[in-house]
Parts: sequence; C-alpha cells; structure tokens
Amino acid sequence: MGKALETKTVDRMTVRIFESNQAVGESAADDFEKLISPIVASQGHAAVIFASANSQLTFFSSLLKRQIEWAKISIFHMDEYLGITDQHPASFSRFIREKLVNFIQPAAFYPLRGDVSDVDAELKRYADLMQTHSPDLSILGVGENGHLAFNDPPADFKTTKVIHAVNLDLACRKQQVGEGHFAILDDVPKHALSLTVPALLAPKHVLAIVPERRKAEAVKAALEGPVSPQCPASILRTRPNVTLYLDQESVSLLQKR
Repeated sequence: MGKALETKTVDRMTVRIFESNQAVGESAADDFEKLISPIVASQGHAAVIFASANSQLTFFSSLLKRQIEWAKISIFHMDEYLGITDQHPASFSRFIREKLVNFIQPAAFYPLRGDVSDVDAELKRYADLMQTHSPDLSILGVGENGHLAFNDPPADFKTTKVIHAVNLDLACRKQQVGEGHFAILDDVPKHALSLTVPALLAPKHVLAIVPERRKAEAVKAALEGPVSPQCPASILRTRPNVTLYLDQESVSLLQKR
C-alpha cells in the first residue's frame, strides 16, 4: 500500500499527498476496496462512476489486483465526445472497456453513446440509468484547466440536471492532443456529453485521483484559490465525502505545505 507523506483537511475535503503516482494509485485502490466491499455486502450490489483519463492508469492497474466482487458492481463513466463511435481510439467508453471492464466482468457496463442522432434522448437514457442505480462511488480526475469530467470553466455548480451536452474549451481540447488522444487540435471534437458537477459529487464516496506535474496549476488553483466556477475542481473542498489523492509532482506549486 502507498503510504501518505501527509494527510490534511482543506475546508471539508480530505487531502492525501504521496511520494509518487504509483503510490497514489495503490492507496486509492486500497481505499476503493475498503469502501466498496461493505456496500456490496450490505446491499448485494453497487454502482461506480469512473473517470477515463491517463491520470487514472496507475489506479486501474492497482485496482485489478484487489479482491473485489465485480460481478455485483455496475459501472458508469462520466463523459464522451459527441460525433465519435465507441471504436474511435479516443472514445472514453472504449478506454474504460480496454483498461478496466474487459478484465473484471462487472455486473454491467453502461457506456455513453457519442454517435447518437438524438442527443436529448441519450441524455434522458443515461440520466434514467443513473437514477435507477444511484452510484455509490465516484472516481474523478481533474483536468489541466481544473475541469471535472467535461465541466470546463465556468462550471455550473447548481444545476439540477444529471447529464448535459457541453462545449469544450480550448485548454481542454489542447489537453487531449497533449495526452496523445488526437494528432492535432482540429481533430478534437468541440462538443461532448458530461455528467454534471452535482451528479459527480452525489455518491456517498468521491475519490479524486490527481497525480502528475501537468496538473500542478489546477491543483494550486483548486486548493489555494477561491471556490469558484472558474476552477471547477475547487468545489471539491466543500464536500466532506471527497478524498483528494496527490503526488509530489501535482503538489509542486503549492505554497501552503
């Protein structure tokens, strides 16, 4: 298990700082197992929302080594580009399948469909699924612009919607090129489907896994700046059900250590 170098509270959120990305992934996987196991034991089933991002890879690889009753767990993900199929190399549903679902045989996997002709119908379908299953855990990342899922700044913290169609900002689209998902900026879709901020934070437990140097500016804004829609991740500080996992690189710009 990755041992935290430091654990503290920022407003109402728990923050745990680790030596490395690998330690972040191992600790978050251990905590996931400890949280999900009693839920499955008491309810007979559980549902989880997962992020689809390179920052989650050490967590996923660590998770596959844990003893988890996946056959009783349904899996959701939180966003998808509009206009691409689930076979596109950058598809988030494909990412979840290839990095996690194909190895664990969950009770169900509910992918978002980005290639639909009726966007409103897809939004309703997914909102209904979320309402039916009422996810118990949400596993988040934070974007380089501070976004949560595809809720770019300024994010809507008060919407009553579960999922919505969004326009992707330039910084978000550049990140997708930087991570290697698209060759050039013009290839990155300008629109996507995304769970809303309230929907992402609604589960009983929220684990925000944010390693890597490229996230340092967003982490600094989220922890040391104001709670503001201009930094969507700052809302995490207001929730006692959130644990934020950071490594030495992602905290490298913090002043209040």
